[in-house]
Amino acid sequence: MSTLDSQDSLVSVHWLHDAIKHKDSKVLIMDASWHMPAAQRNGESEWLFERIPGANFFDFDTRICDRESPLPHMLPNPELFTNELRRLGVNEDSFVVFYCSAGTFTSPRAWWMMQVMGHSQCAVLDGGLEAWKSAGFPVEQGQVTAKRESGNFTATLQSSKVCDLREVSLSTHSENVRILDARSADRFYGRAPEPRPGLRGGHMPNARNLPYDLLIQNGHYRPLNELKAILKAHGIEDSRIIATCGSGVTACIIALAAHLCAYEDVAVYDGSWSEWGAGDLTPVNTQ
Repeated sequence: MSTLDSQDSLVSVHWLHDAIKHKDSKVLIMDASWHMPAAQRNGESEWLFERIPGANFFDFDTRICDRESPLPHMLPNPELFTNELRRLGVNEDSFVVFYCSAGTFTSPRAWWMMQVMGHSQCAVLDGGLEAWKSAGFPVEQGQVTAKRESGNFTATLQSSKVCDLREVSLSTHSENVRILDARSADRFYGRAPEPRPGLRGGHMPNARNLPYDLLIQNGHYRPLNELKAILKAHGIEDSRIIATCGSGVTACIIALAAHLCAYEDVAVYDGSWSEWGAGDLTPVNTQ
């Protein structure tokens, strides 16, 4: 029995459990958990303590990232991404399922990175580790002893799926682009301080606020009809969508929601507010 009968980018814990049960070698599982520094939690340590059986750790914060950038967890170049994914055993025909320990929170970032690097055969586990355990499925812990063979994956950059500061700056004046900011309303309007020191409060001109938690309910994505209604209410019909947030993580929750709703022209501003809100060279609105 093949478990690769779903091309959906969001899979259930029962789908994944079935894939493991039938030992589908093409299905690879990755824990993409990450936490803000203030939380004083370490995703890799927690992965060692408790994980879905067979899961590797996808470290987009310190390893699978641009290690020279002063900005947090910026997308790496295709060469580094290729080497890291091969180290994790990813092949050209692999179907990679990402999850995280906090419902559906950071796993969309890993999904988006794969999309940018040309590997569309990947999905997010809806509900993450919490949903897995709630379903009564087993976990494992400890060091991984079985050595995984190196994969043959090769990254091919899809530049239309990622934005830099220049494109976003131009887009603040465009009627054909919708900039959706996944931060909370208080941060968007500058009423609450940014968690990263030295950043101004507020938002980009022409941006609209779509807090990521409006798309998530009890750790799961809302039903498709609700996602479509939420996105439609933000006026994104026939527009290019640029998702942004604090550091390019929760913006990917918007990107995946738009993908699930069949929007094709969707990108993430990788530097997000960590870049835009620094210094005083970029315009900031608080209204």
